Amino acid sequence: MTSVSSRTTLTSSTTEPGPPPSTGALAAAFLTIALASFGGGLSAWAQRVLVERRRWLDQDEFLSALTLCRLLPGPNQVNMAVYVGTKFRGVPGALAAVAGLVVVPTAILLVLGELYFRYRQLPALDATLRGAVAAAAAMTIAMGLKVGTPLLRDPGGMVLALAAFVAVHVMRWPLVPVVAVLGPLGILWAWPRAPRAGTSS
Repeated sequence: MTSVSSRTTLTSSTTEPGPPPSTGALAAAFLTIALASFGGGLSAWAQRVLVERRRWLDQDEFLSALTLCRLLPGPNQVNMAVYVGTKFRGVPGALAAVAGLVVVPTAILLVLGELYFRYRQLPALDATLRGAVAAAAAMTIAMGLKVGTPLLRDPGGMVLALAAFVAVHVMRWPLVPVVAVLGPLGILWAWPRAPRAGTSS
């Protein structure tokens, strides 16, 4: 069997893709993501709904899409809704996904905002909100561990990830130049390579 370098693929997914969704299913999925991620953790819930439950994307495509959405202007999950909706149903799909992500949660936010400013002096309300934020942080950490574990088998990926973390979160360098330098290096590292001569099969 031909050996393949770990550089070729950082993550793998054995999940078979699900059937293409309708516009209604897209709206419902992103509504689920928005409502379930109260307090934060949108990316974690997006991964759970789109990859694990609906099987519309595999893990590799989800991570690639999430990276692209983080680099483009605008909120990450709105960009993700546009990406997924356009992939399956074009412009109508993108509109449906964005509507599911934004319309109902915005209405709920307006109501909750009014209630918050009316009753914000109540200790129970403050405790509830802090609990929701803690749960969202735990979801985000769990997703980071899930998608980052394959990097442990890829030394180049680990070096690039560590370099990005140090540059952005420790050195506080701007994101654009960091991506401009590390992005091409990551592409070169992960680029598929032909088997070396003499490799047995």
